[in-house]
Amino acid sequence: MSPTALPAAGPEHGHVTFLGAGPGDPGLLTLRAVEALSSADVLVAEHEVLDVIRTHARHGVSVVQTDADPSSVSPPGTGTPQLTVVDGTSTPAAAPAAARDAAHLVMEAARGGRRVVRAVSGDPGLDTDAGAEMLACAAAGVPFEVVPGVAAAVGVPAYAGVPLRDGQGADVRFVDARTASGRCWTEVGASDGTVVVSTTLDAVAAAAGELVSAGRKPDTPLTVTIAGTTTRQRTWTATLGTIAQTLKQAKVLPSPDGGRPVIAVVGERSAAAQRDRLSWFESKPLFGWKVLVPRTKEQAASLSDQLRSYGAVPHEVPTIAVEPPRTPQQMERAVKGLVTGRYEWIAFTSVNAVKAVREKFEEYGLDARAFAGIKVAAVGEQTAKALVAFGVKPDLVPSGEQSAAGLLEDWPPYDPVFDPIDRVFLPRADIATETLVAGLIELGWEVDDVTAYRTVRASPPPAETREAIKGGGFDAVLFTSSSTVRNLVGIAGKPHNVTVIACIGPATAKTAEEHGLRVDVMAPEPSVHKLAEALADFGMKRRAAALEAGDPVTRPSERRPGARRRRSTT
Repeated sequence: MSPTALPAAGPEHGHVTFLGAGPGDPGLLTLRAVEALSSADVLVAEHEVLDVIRTHARHGVSVVQTDADPSSVSPPGTGTPQLTVVDGTSTPAAAPAAARDAAHLVMEAARGGRRVVRAVSGDPGLDTDAGAEMLACAAAGVPFEVVPGVAAAVGVPAYAGVPLRDGQGADVRFVDARTASGRCWTEVGASDGTVVVSTTLDAVAAAAGELVSAGRKPDTPLTVTIAGTTTRQRTWTATLGTIAQTLKQAKVLPSPDGGRPVIAVVGERSAAAQRDRLSWFESKPLFGWKVLVPRTKEQAASLSDQLRSYGAVPHEVPTIAVEPPRTPQQMERAVKGLVTGRYEWIAFTSVNAVKAVREKFEEYGLDARAFAGIKVAAVGEQTAKALVAFGVKPDLVPSGEQSAAGLLEDWPPYDPVFDPIDRVFLPRADIATETLVAGLIELGWEVDDVTAYRTVRASPPPAETREAIKGGGFDAVLFTSSSTVRNLVGIAGKPHNVTVIACIGPATAKTAEEHGLRVDVMAPEPSVHKLAEALADFGMKRRAAALEAGDPVTRPSERRPGARRRRSTT
């Protein structure tokens, strides 16, 4: 617990935490911020900030949006509040129709002893006028605390590869162009230090003109970053004198997005040559790629995290739904046999198999202690993690390939001297292959091959997802089995020919080709994480080739629809 944590809220006033959510990357939340969010009764924030903090809130926390329209770009407090619940169900807001300011929202939320987190973008003291809300709380006797966040003016340049200071030190000035006075521009124009300007995309050229008029040289380097610290980040490098032309040539302006906020850094540290070497974020191998992951959220969690580490934006679409077996008696007999000592081994070939056995255990009031005296095998790391979460440490995980074949390579043959029981319990899917069963029998074991769950085709994804799949809205799709190919094409249609197709192995690639898809990437071994690595390597080579040819680095979905693709040797 942080030493700054407040005691329990009072019965009348509650208390408020003013929390900085950072400039957009959820990974920039501080530990103290996560702690405060986990104990909050009410969250008060703008829509975009809620997207950053929501996953750290406890289940059932109330949410008050200060902007009623999610697409609104109005300042906080100018919209009609909406009250929703994090688990997705909605309840009407107990609020008058007239718009109220955020301070009133915060204090109303705190009534009745509730803990309120007022979350803002960036840092409460630098990026917003949260000070007015704090004064209102103080005047009303509502106790509050402040959890600082990474300010946009600091975090965005770091993600853009523009350090604000170096070993020699420098004068760094922060300017909000929307409120800057003539005197302010004169002072920063006369300085030769670094200037960090908060402005909007369509006002960048005007801010550059103010600096030139105040004395800065037109050839002073300048970077402009939009959507900083997110996978939508984009940075342009120019000079004070050329930025207007640069944005025009890039077809960025004029644009309906001209009112979006940007961070501009003026000074030698934003020079193009230096930024080319320091741009660590936008140079990630899959930066900004929208990658389709045709697996359930539970199955895709670690894979999606890995893709995010490469800069990608994973989009999970379930292609398979898991249902109980049609005749549960076989599973019930096997679980009872597990308890009565019928088996020497139990082998789990998927996370779903672990889940099915665990649910059956809970149905009978059993827990992990029922595995005492039984050897447990897991086909791979993810299945092993699911077992550990159940309270079971597997005795056997393949040392090589994480598959049925890899499991068989390490599985010991039956020995009547050392093995008192010769039977293996194998809970698995109704469509599983016979490889493991045949291999275990060959090693001398008797196998109870039990259908623990059925796999059926999932419901089609939303219409906009189906259109993105068929229309080239995704940059890549990861196929982790032949069934994911068949089912995705069946429920959503065939991916567009500009979409990079990545397959986990030869059998999956063959199925993809049978469905008219050209395979660009193949995993070097049948592992979802090796598949993600292979896609990242493909993206890195693609980026390097574009830079070497002097072409702009683009995502596959940005290519001309219908353009032919060269087959990759990856």
